Amino acid sequence: MPYTTNPHLPKVRRNAVRLVKYRDWSMRKVARHLGVQPSTISRWCKLDPTGGWREIPTRSSRPRSHSKALPRETVLAIVQKRSGRRRCGQVIHQELLRDGVVVSLSSVQRTLERCHLLKKRSPWKRPHDYTPRPEVTKAGDLLEIDTVHFVLPDGSRLYAYTLIDLYSRWAYAEAAEKIGVEPSVQFLKRAREEAPFAFNLIQSDHGSEFSIGFTHTCLSWQMQHRHSRVRQSNDNAHIERFNRTLQEECLDLTNHTLENFAVAIKRYLTYYNTERLHMGINYQTPEEVLRRY
Repeated sequence: MPYTTNPHLPKVRRNAVRLVKYRDWSMRKVARHLGVQPSTISRWCKLDPTGGWREIPTRSSRPRSHSKALPRETVLAIVQKRSGRRRCGQVIHQELLRDGVVVSLSSVQRTLERCHLLKKRSPWKRPHDYTPRPEVTKAGDLLEIDTVHFVLPDGSRLYAYTLIDLYSRWAYAEAAEKIGVEPSVQFLKRAREEAPFAFNLIQSDHGSEFSIGFTHTCLSWQMQHRHSRVRQSNDNAHIERFNRTLQEECLDLTNHTLENFAVAIKRYLTYYNTERLHMGINYQTPEEVLRRY
C-alpha cells in the first residue's frame, strides 16, 4: 500500500494512529476496523511521532538509486558548466567530451531539466506560422505590413497602417484610431480591393495586431502569413523605409489628427505610386512597373 494513488490514505493513516494512541484501541482491532494487517498499523505508528496529529503521506515509488545513474562528479560538472556561461546542453555535452567525461547528450539534457536549469517555452506564447521567405518574381509574391505609432500632446495615440509590395514598390496606407487583429484584417481587406494584383504572402513583425487571428484570416483568404525573425529589423527593411518616407514627406507636415492624416495619406499615395521615382526599381514608379507586369 505505500505506493497507492488514493488521495485519502494520508488521513486514514493519521486516524488509525489516533485510535491507537488516544482511544486505546489495540492494533489488531484497528486493523480489523480498516481491513489491513496489524503489522501495517504498527508501521504507521512508527512513522508518526506526533501520535496521530499529522497526516502520514504516501511514500514515492521513485527508486533511491539506479545502477546506471550518472556519477555525482558528472552531475556537478554539468551544473557547473551551465551555471557559468549559460551555454546550451549541446555545447555542454561537447565541452565534457573534450574534458574526457564520457556522457550522452540525453543525459546532459535530463540533468539540466532535473535541476531546473532549462528555460522552457512559455505555454502562453502565441504560436506563429513560420512560412519560408519566397523569391520575389512578380507583384504580390511578398508584401510587408506594419504600423506606425504617434503620441499626441495630450498623451493619446494615433496610428497608421502601412503595406508595400516588394516587387513593384506599390504601397498602401491608412490612418487608424486603434490597432488590433480586427483593424488589421479590415485594413488588409481594403488594401486587396485597391491593389491591381493578388496577394500571395504577407510578412509582418510579432506585434499583437498580427497575431494568430490575423494569420487564420490570411489563410481563409488563400494567402500565407509569415513573421519576421525576432530582433532582425532588416527582414522588414522595405516597410520600415516606407514608414520613414511617409512620415518625412507627408505625416510630419500634417496636423496630427485622424481626419487630417486620412486626407493627407490618400493624397500622398497617389503621388507615391504614380509620380515618385524609386531607386530600388531603377528610377521608375510603381505604376510603370505594374503596367509592364
